Amino acid sequence: MAILRAQDVHQLSEVELQEQMEKLRMELVQHYGKVSAGGATENPGHIGELRRTIARLMTEKNRRRTA
Repeated sequence: MAILRAQDVHQLSEVELQEQMEKLRMELVQHYGKVSAGGATENPGHIGELRRTIARLMTEKNRRRTA
């Protein structure tokens, strides 16, 4: 999954925002599952990028809700 930047997140609709968040959360769970099973991810930095992107999506969602 591609990492979304703040500019990209602003352009998403509400439905797209929710879909992207669900996809990224599932990918993050899969990475955590690999690590907890004793394996190693191919790119450990990708977990941090996923978390930051999810945070960007949540921030935009909250910004729209209060605006």
